[in-house]
Amino acid sequence: MGAFKYSKKDFLFTLVGLVFLLLDIVLDIVAVVSFYQEKSYVSLGLLLLFLVGSSVLVQAYSWLWYSYDDFERHTKVDSHLSKCQLTLLHVLQLGIYLRHAGVVEMSIAGIRLQVRDPEGQAVYLSHDLSFLRLIEAFSESAPQLVLMLYIFLQTGQFSLITVLKAIGSASAIAFSVTMYHRSLRSFLPDKEKQQATSSVVYFLWNLLLISSRLTALALFASEWPCFIFPHFICSWLVLFFLVIWSKTEMMDSPCGEWLYRATVGLIWYFNWLNVVGGKTRNRTLLYHGYILADISILCSLWCFKLSTEPPYFESPSLPTILIAVGVVAFYILGLLLKIMYYKLYHPNIAKDELKGDAPEKSRTGLGPTRTKAFTEDEVDFSLFRGIQVDSPETLITENGDIETDVTDRRGTGPPPTDTRRCNKRMRNLAANFYS
Repeated sequence: MGAFKYSKKDFLFTLVGLVFLLLDIVLDIVAVVSFYQEKSYVSLGLLLLFLVGSSVLVQAYSWLWYSYDDFERHTKVDSHLSKCQLTLLHVLQLGIYLRHAGVVEMSIAGIRLQVRDPEGQAVYLSHDLSFLRLIEAFSESAPQLVLMLYIFLQTGQFSLITVLKAIGSASAIAFSVTMYHRSLRSFLPDKEKQQATSSVVYFLWNLLLISSRLTALALFASEWPCFIFPHFICSWLVLFFLVIWSKTEMMDSPCGEWLYRATVGLIWYFNWLNVVGGKTRNRTLLYHGYILADISILCSLWCFKLSTEPPYFESPSLPTILIAVGVVAFYILGLLLKIMYYKLYHPNIAKDELKGDAPEKSRTGLGPTRTKAFTEDEVDFSLFRGIQVDSPETLITENGDIETDVTDRRGTGPPPTDTRRCNKRMRNLAANFYS
């Protein structure tokens, strides 16, 4: 397969993502303190629920992926940590920061050329990190933005700063989705030929769709606060069963797969995510039709509530109607941009054309079967076990043991295969997205 390239641009995006992560933590602390000082205990409780729940979810995925890789540690940041210490870090909600540090370390090592195949390792680590950030965006940032918009609507304290903060938060969520898209692009054989405008269009249509969805939820919650949670539970259950019906195969354990399906149901509550391969046009149309109808109903109920709040019935005011229609119109505009992206920029390729070998699924479990072939999906033992294999006489068995072949093949056999580490999880997602 082609070598995975981790460019300086990718490294810059990783650093920007880390800065945003740290800034987000600071802003979360400020928000918690602010709610406590204002004695807004309900808002404080909801915010803590979003923060803690999202952190536990992300750490669970991080730990599961370590366990699927047999707790192999490939960077200096985590190489000195034992399995118990690594587990303890995840219990303390620090696992994702360890992954950030590992990507930064391998990126710097690649610049200094201190490690063999540093780009492949950096890409492998960044793939997992991009999906973890995607989960965090929809389990923490999205519901947090709905809460913030709800408070603004309840207090009526709108200002330019308030509007900019809301737009900035929605843009941060769309940026996480776009970074996930860039991570999937690394599996394309002609990644370098992909136009930068494709990422811009991808960002814009996600920004419009996500903003419209979150605004509709906030409008509904501002007038029907007791019904927003039943709406979420019922919608999530419907979407969760749709994920089960799709028969996803992402994780390497049954429990992990159920967690993944529940998480996809949560993401679908806010935005679409391809989780199965093949022709997904009908599923996508069904999903967007459902969400568009839901947004229309939520905005209509908001208008109806505003018109019936006085003791007498009166028609909704023009600004109210314009806001409701604008939310629906923005969602439709986002759909048009999405159609434009798929018509002009989206490459449709077969699974076997992606970088990396396609992992075989074992029907005794959800994990990929291991073969005796030393493929790109396997771990390069010469890299990650500290063993330097320079001669063709030195062989590595399936279990990672070293054997010496007495047959002299120098000058008679083909050169050693250029093996690269491939992230099976993200390759599966890339196959679903580009098929």
